[in-house]
Amino acid sequence: MNSRSPHIHISLASQRLGLFAGDQLLAAWWVSTAAAGPGEADGSGSTPRGRHRIRAMIGAGCAPGTVFVGRRATGEIHDVALGRRYPGRDWILTRILWLCGEEPGFNRLGRVDSQRRYIYIHGCPDSEPMGEPRSHGCIRMRNTEVIELFDQVTPGTPVTIAEPEVQW
Repeated sequence: MNSRSPHIHISLASQRLGLFAGDQLLAAWWVSTAAAGPGEADGSGSTPRGRHRIRAMIGAGCAPGTVFVGRRATGEIHDVALGRRYPGRDWILTRILWLCGEEPGFNRLGRVDSQRRYIYIHGCPDSEPMGEPRSHGCIRMRNTEVIELFDQVTPGTPVTIAEPEVQW
């Protein structure tokens, strides 16, 4: 990795995502990670820690609020009425950055594989709070902010998910 290449750092304790080029912070956003806390096991509903990379980027050019099911746009745009029709649904909206673990036995392969767990950075309804853990394992962002992030990264971009607090 070039020292100026973009990379992402996610703090579980701070519920923050930072986009960096080398040591320079380019942007930071509030996120929402797993309500179940950190963890790597399949079926845990937890956010996996460690070194990851963006495996795939889905949703380029889609309208904000585009609904995805199985990583495919459904043709719907999320709004309050649609949200009421499907209460409790874990909405995946606008863009998907699909993560792949880089640490065999910790977040890659077997029962701890982040990619097979479908761990994403993705948009969510504007009514969902940021800055507090409420997801089912993924990293949720505001729709406008996930578009900003999406437009600044590429497949292969490194992503680190760690527990310590950050000040940015």
